[in-house]
Amino acid sequence: MKDRRRFDVWAAGPAYERYMGRWSRPVAEEFVAGLDCADALRWLDVGCGTGALSAVVAARRRPRRIVACDRSREFVGSARATVPGPVHFVVADALSLPVRGAAYDVVVSGLTLNFLPTPARAVAEMVRALRPGGLAAAYVWDYAEGMQFLRRFWDTAVALDPAAVALDEGRRFPVCRPEPLRALWTGAGLVDVSVAPVEVPTVFADFTDLWQPFLAGQGPAPGYVAALAPADRDRLRDGLRAAVPSSPDGSVRLTARAWTVSGRKADGREGPT
Repeated sequence: MKDRRRFDVWAAGPAYERYMGRWSRPVAEEFVAGLDCADALRWLDVGCGTGALSAVVAARRRPRRIVACDRSREFVGSARATVPGPVHFVVADALSLPVRGAAYDVVVSGLTLNFLPTPARAVAEMVRALRPGGLAAAYVWDYAEGMQFLRRFWDTAVALDPAAVALDEGRRFPVCRPEPLRALWTGAGLVDVSVAPVEVPTVFADFTDLWQPFLAGQGPAPGYVAALAPADRDRLRDGLRAAVPSSPDGSVRLTARAWTVSGRKADGREGPT
């Protein structure tokens, strides 16, 4: 368990879509709707994944241009194949963005910061790319409390295998809480910083619909499941089944919360580099 990041596999677009993508899209809708910015702006999407956030920006904000980047070549390929509109997808690392300084009106990042080894460096790159007066905004899942199906998963896993606590995203990623997010933004020199929750329903058709994506190996929890012996995997499955609520029709109805953060680059002042 010492090398925890070996479980942080994010590459296969279809597997990600079934595991997290179907919930990330409604969160992206709420996030974009809450941004205080005009249409016809230049956008940069950092850590774009399969393109959910860029797709919403393209559909809702009539951008002049969107550049979207992710370090996963597979995710970028999936995004190019599925996202319409004025979006230019590139393979690039969030810690070293291949863009000019002060070139964008809005720089955003969805569900990415906690998976980066140095989130503050990524935010500094976002600010570098932002014009004075421009908006920097991001959101991350509330793994500690508000992402209910993952919270039930890790609570069950740790009860069966105490060593699994080392992989629990709620413990690993302090950025998924309001105050660390605020500190990232203010530490990068941004002003008018605000943090707010966004909550969406996560309704699974039945327990199989919830459990099956955990078998695809995309992300820390599925990576943990893939490493288990078959008997241990079955015990985890049965424990999770007992831990989640089931409606009379067999559906599992939970909610997922993300924390959003936004701030502006002060006029006439360069951000950190």
